[in-house]
Amino acid sequence: MGATVQENGADLELLRELRERFPGAGFAAEPAGQSPPTIWAPPEILPEVLRHLKSGAAQTYATLYDLTAVDERLRRHRPDQPAGDFTLAYHLLSLERNRELRVKTALAGEKPHTASIVDIWPAANWYEREAWDMFGIVFDGHPHLRRILLPPTWEGHPLRKEHPARATEMPPFQLPDAREVQEEEALKFRPEDWGIKRTHDDTDFLFLNVGPQHPGTHGLLRIVLELDGEVIVDAMPDIGFHHRGAEKMGERQTWHTYIPYTDRIDYLGGVLNNLPYVMAVERLAGIEVPERAQVIRVMLAELFRIASHLVWYGTFAQDVGTMSPVFYMFTDRERLFDIIAAICGDRMHPNWFRIGGVAQDLPRGWEELVRDFIAYLPARLKEYDRIVMQNRIFKGRTKGVGAYSLADAIEWGVTGPGLRACGLAWDLRKRRPYSGYEQFEFEIPTATTGDCYDRAQVRVAEIYQSLRIVGQCVDNMPAGPCKADHPLTTPPPRERTLHDIETLITHFLQAGWGPVMPPGEATAAVEGAKGINSYYLISDGGATPYRVRIRTPSFPHLQMIPLISRGSMIPDLLAILGSMDYVLADVDR
Repeated sequence: MGATVQENGADLELLRELRERFPGAGFAAEPAGQSPPTIWAPPEILPEVLRHLKSGAAQTYATLYDLTAVDERLRRHRPDQPAGDFTLAYHLLSLERNRELRVKTALAGEKPHTASIVDIWPAANWYEREAWDMFGIVFDGHPHLRRILLPPTWEGHPLRKEHPARATEMPPFQLPDAREVQEEEALKFRPEDWGIKRTHDDTDFLFLNVGPQHPGTHGLLRIVLELDGEVIVDAMPDIGFHHRGAEKMGERQTWHTYIPYTDRIDYLGGVLNNLPYVMAVERLAGIEVPERAQVIRVMLAELFRIASHLVWYGTFAQDVGTMSPVFYMFTDRERLFDIIAAICGDRMHPNWFRIGGVAQDLPRGWEELVRDFIAYLPARLKEYDRIVMQNRIFKGRTKGVGAYSLADAIEWGVTGPGLRACGLAWDLRKRRPYSGYEQFEFEIPTATTGDCYDRAQVRVAEIYQSLRIVGQCVDNMPAGPCKADHPLTTPPPRERTLHDIETLITHFLQAGWGPVMPPGEATAAVEGAKGINSYYLISDGGATPYRVRIRTPSFPHLQMIPLISRGSMIPDLLAILGSMDYVLADVDR
């Protein structure tokens, strides 16, 4: 490493500052590309560098947005990058300045080590456990470095390149009686393993398993509560029950055939999951999406935001004891799904966005369907406000419960409605518009106290804003193609496929073998229903991704459960969980 690497001009000032602060360390910057500005730092001083960037630099980055790793051992195209077997990537964010920075470090050896940064960002706890679980990277000084997404008995680290990627590469799964006993034993909670004492000051604490079960936890989640009577002393979330290896799947699917897998991440978000993935691929390929396709994407994304919020609204009310609203709101969601099915051909998982645009143009009659819905829903929302948000029992169960400050939100990487409920009007659609959002008029709802009720207020207000955006899409839908005219658009436009044999052959190749993307890295993010969702893609010049990183909002949000539940009563926990609006597939991937 050193100053000979081509440097991104936007980072010259920061590089100069780091070299003065850490003389002789050998910092370097990656060339400007389709990812955030990136700086390479030596692993031996990495914690000091990150601490400086968080609080000591002239321009600080207060949020650890993501932390992930890459197994570099089989990668062929690594221009101007330092040698190493593994790369650690820390994605930092400054909400105040609307700037981001990726700090990378190269690690060598079969059992790479680096220092933990949990003392710098508490949010690093789960991210470091995930990097150890998936890659075998040891974070020295981590308070509880154990598996987080895989069972305790799992052998190997799945995102290493030597780990099998298909069932055909492994023997058939078997669960003999002896192994079943072993697995059950491994899942037992032992307070000592978590650094927790069973007694303190002549008090014996009770440990209560909440889950794993679905009702009230929005997917399979286990939370072990340490209780003093009915007061929560501590909470230990146990996740991973929905883990399906979504990032590993990306390494064996073509760029095009991976799109349906993205639908299943936040399974309530539909095409909102497709959007950041196809945007990242389009940045790799240099594809410009036509204006009509962009507006169609915005309209469908906002309809799915409404669908997701309706599920949250009804189930949250149910979590705190109000039964009727969930039936009303699911009925409204069915009306919305009729529109989704008419346009996309499917409901929850339409798999409808494509590299370069959308699967097909809007069908005849779409406009009337959408107009009817946006005229129908506001009156229903007013009724729900009366029976839920203005209900004194609902207010009593949610006001002042599960609150966190804006400083806490920034420290823990909170995005979306949870961040805006603390008073910060930060929405990716406004601060970094994508897919033409800069052309739409809408407000960013905020609240002040950051408690369960305020998180609810923000999401309810967002439904109205989404209806407003959808209405503008209907009124101003541009003419033109719904897919880019680019050789890597997948699949090619239908009219061209039926016109000449050369394009038909291209279609067969891209649908079967997949398009070949140029080497490089790209990142794309969207304002999802639950917060910022992003994809970090690495191409090694092949028909499949070399690395697919999915950063979901629910993962850091769920990590805050201990912080915001300590001192609460057991029934408050359900209100806290419901107000966070997560699904476990979004957490576990």
